[in-house]
Amino acid sequence: MYGYIKGKITDIEASYVILENNNIGYQIYVPNPYGFMMEREYTIYTYTKVAEDEYTLYGFKTKEEKELFQKLILVKGIGCKTAIGILATGEIDAIIDAIEGKNIAYLKKIPGIGPKAAQQIILDLHGKFDKHAMKPLGSPDYEEATEVLIALGYKQNDVEKAMKVLSSENLDTNGYVKRALALLTQ
Repeated sequence: MYGYIKGKITDIEASYVILENNNIGYQIYVPNPYGFMMEREYTIYTYTKVAEDEYTLYGFKTKEEKELFQKLILVKGIGCKTAIGILATGEIDAIIDAIEGKNIAYLKKIPGIGPKAAQQIILDLHGKFDKHAMKPLGSPDYEEATEVLIALGYKQNDVEKAMKVLSSENLDTNGYVKRALALLTQ
């Protein structure tokens, strides 16, 4: 229902954050609530679960996290809460590599995933990932620099292209911003 919501984090709890947008506080369940900072602006990509007795928002810092979540909930026996738990490991590439490499041992290390669930994830999702479309989750500095550039008014597509060029470099937030600005102003 909602693709994303932009707003300010006003509350952080163990399993969700409150994102305020136009004086409305949205309770959004996220993989790592403590990865957000109070009173900061964020764009949270959302998935809305609507059931007979439930209307729940799940949120993600990146489109790639959301895409992986949506694939995981299609797996037999994996619901939204389990999928959020899987993403809470924070390593999207590692999860995808485990699925593509049929690494049951890695998946079983994730809390709530036993041998049967790990096998089902591999059975249902193996071969379903376009490695070029799924971008790696960068360091916190990389992610923060991306948010800064978007906040400065640059188009998200342009920022993603510039940051992709810098993805192999290990810089701090300011370093990423300076280098990306140089690329964006060429």
